[in-house]
Amino acid sequence: MSHTPSLKDRMQNAERIRDLAQQVESGAVETVIAAFTDHYGRLMGKRFDAGYFVESVAQAGTHACNYLLTVDMEMEPTPGYKFANWEMGYGDFHLIPDLATLKILSWQEKTAFVHCNIPVSVAPRTILQTQLEAAKSLGFDALGASELEYFAYRNSYKNAAKKDYAKLEPLGWYLEDYNLLQGTREEFYTREVRRHLKATGFAVESSKGEWGLGQHEVNVKYSEVLEMADNHALLKQCMKEIADQTGVSVTFMAKPHHGQAGSSCHIHLSLRKDGKNAFAGETDEFRHFLGGWMAHAAELMVFYAPTINSYKRFEDMSWAPTRIAWSRDNRTACFRVVGHGPSLRIECRIPGADANPYLAFAASVASGLDGIRNKIEPPPIFEGDVYAARTLPRVPYTLEHAVDLFEASEFAKATFGPDVVEHYAHFFRNEQKAFERVVTDWERRRYFERI
Repeated sequence: MSHTPSLKDRMQNAERIRDLAQQVESGAVETVIAAFTDHYGRLMGKRFDAGYFVESVAQAGTHACNYLLTVDMEMEPTPGYKFANWEMGYGDFHLIPDLATLKILSWQEKTAFVHCNIPVSVAPRTILQTQLEAAKSLGFDALGASELEYFAYRNSYKNAAKKDYAKLEPLGWYLEDYNLLQGTREEFYTREVRRHLKATGFAVESSKGEWGLGQHEVNVKYSEVLEMADNHALLKQCMKEIADQTGVSVTFMAKPHHGQAGSSCHIHLSLRKDGKNAFAGETDEFRHFLGGWMAHAAELMVFYAPTINSYKRFEDMSWAPTRIAWSRDNRTACFRVVGHGPSLRIECRIPGADANPYLAFAASVASGLDGIRNKIEPPPIFEGDVYAARTLPRVPYTLEHAVDLFEASEFAKATFGPDVVEHYAHFFRNEQKAFERVVTDWERRRYFERI
């Protein structure tokens, strides 16, 4: 959990600090954002005077209140955590800038950004790093990509809030999957996202319409998994801030509208060993990684589907998976094998766009590695429509069920630690309870007059 930098890393960091100092001296950078994600995947942190960051924070780090890994969506401190609570006084944890992630943000004026490590077991980035170190101990590097979908609206965030997020106007008005005309109508926003991501140092691949009204997807290049998770978190922040600047809004809810497709975060993964794709040729490593990933999918579902809304997405014939099976290039399966030779990889279609990328990747890598260690065989390949295969095991269909499986999982406790399982089970249970206390519009429409 210490993630102590090597001599090579320290030398590279010293060079990065010198480069940043030159940009500060020239006036090109005035502000540095030091950030981390909370459990929801939201970026939290501080803005520093760039000169002070170079002189002090770059090497010594900084601090933030540890309640940030216990708050709910409204930023309220939530009782019942052992990690941090009122009795312990909500002290600080240490933020250690990972200077390898330093980027100049083109969409903010004279501003740099850096992801930080938090050396505590329950921090999302720490959880992922621990699994990547486990992969290295077996001789593997994990590579991946997360395909992030979203819905976009002509309403600004402020206007959307005033309308109570109801009856918003989507940027597109008919299903636009790959439709270039609809995509052109949205280019005033999407083009700005691609342009700023590229200028900031992201290797942007493409954007395309998706199967919803105003639904789109932006993809960045396949990379090492920690880099991809970092890019995923910053990409969401970029898209929200550019939406603010252009007077529109985007949502990464898994299912913003019933009757339409949900927004996914398909995860692609492969392992590299000795500089080569360890899955190429559908090797034992490929087969066992797939077997482990499938075997543990249900009990780690909370890391793929973390909210009440996540589970509204799992509908048959909606492009979201509902039953645990694998197939080749079959979008009805939870696990879709794609690519050939050096590009062979496994796509998991379970996570929604609301997933915390660090937790989703950690669950994926941990499950696959367990498959390799224990030679877990996947079930036979499925051919045909998985939606119609009623005998296949289903993904959990509610957050409550998923938390029950996670809390009882001996694999989760052995892999992430009992403290992590207890901490996150409490977090997800509070999310469930928050929903159960609220009277919804659906209830009023259904029961107000007719009950």
